[in-house]
Amino acid sequence: MRVTIAEVAQRAQVSKATVSRVLNGKPDVDSTTAQRVRKVIDEIGYVPSARAVGLARGRTRTVAMLAPSLTWPWMGEVLQGVVDTLEADGYGLLLYTVNRGPESLNQFANHVSANAFDGLLVIEPPDTLHYISTLYRAGLPVVMIDDRGLHPEFPSVATTNRQGGADAARHLVARGRTRFAVVTGPLHFGCTQARLDGFREVLSSAGFPLHPDLVVEADFTTTGGAVAVEKLINSGLEFDAVFAHNDLSAVGVMRALKDAGRTVPQDVAVVGFDDVPIAAHSEPRLTTIRQPLQEMGGAAARTLISTLEGRPLPEHPIVLPTSLVVRESAP
Repeated sequence: MRVTIAEVAQRAQVSKATVSRVLNGKPDVDSTTAQRVRKVIDEIGYVPSARAVGLARGRTRTVAMLAPSLTWPWMGEVLQGVVDTLEADGYGLLLYTVNRGPESLNQFANHVSANAFDGLLVIEPPDTLHYISTLYRAGLPVVMIDDRGLHPEFPSVATTNRQGGADAARHLVARGRTRFAVVTGPLHFGCTQARLDGFREVLSSAGFPLHPDLVVEADFTTTGGAVAVEKLINSGLEFDAVFAHNDLSAVGVMRALKDAGRTVPQDVAVVGFDDVPIAAHSEPRLTTIRQPLQEMGGAAARTLISTLEGRPLPEHPIVLPTSLVVRESAP
C-alpha cells in the first residue's frame, strides 16, 4: 500500500502541514525538525505524487536543466532537442551548470526552495547524486539524460552504448583489422562499461580477444586521447585499430598517431563515438558511432512534460538506437 503523508507526520510527531513544508523546501521549519522528517521519509519510503507536489508548489510552466558544464562537446545538441520540445509546448527553460562546484549548487538550491520550476532534467554533475535523489524522493519530477551512473531510481533517456561498441568492433573486423586497442572514458561511467563490453564481446566471438594492456582509461578529452596513445605505444604491443569512446578522444588519438609517424587509416584505423560536428571536420574525417543527441534531449523533455501534465513517469529507461557513420578514419 502507498505510504501517506499522514504516516510520515505521525512517525515524525509533527503535523501534515509541517511535512508538506519540509517537502517543498519552505524555510520556516527548524533544522532539527526538518532532519527528523527527512529521516522518516527515507526510512518508510514515502514518495508524494508529482501531481500533488505540483499543486503544492504552484505551476510555473518552467523546467530546469542541471548540467556539469556547457563545454561538453555534445551538450549543444542535447540542449537544442530540449529547447525545441519545451518551446513547442509553451514551457520555459532555466539552465544551471555546476562550473563553480558547491557555490553553483547552492545557487541552484535557492531556486529549488523558491519553487522557480516544475520539474528537472539532469545530466549528472559530479557529487550531486545524493541531492538530486533527495529532490526526487521529495516529489520533484526528475528525468536523467545519458544516465552515466546507471541509476535505476530515476526515469532516464539513454542510447544503446553496448550496441554501439559492438558495431564499432564488427566494422573494424570486417575491414580486416586484427589487433585492437581501446581508449575508454572514465571507467566508473555506465556508458564506458557498456561500450567496452559490447566491443570486447564481438572481438571475442570473432577470435580476437582484447589484450588488457591495450585498454587505456582516458577522460573524454583530446589531450586524454593523445596521452592514451603514448601509453599504447609504450606497451610495446602492436595494434592496427583503436576504438575511442568519444570523438574528442578519437581526434587526440589521430593526432598522436600522426606525431608518432603512423598514418590513419593505413597503419591504424580509428573509430570514435558521438558524431559531434568535429567528427566530420577532423583530418582524416572520423568514422564514429552516432548518438541521437537531439532526439535524446527531446525525448527527455517530452517525458517530463507528460509527468507535469498528470501522467506517470515511465518505469523503464527510454533507450534510443546508435548508428555507425563511416568516414575516412576507418573506411
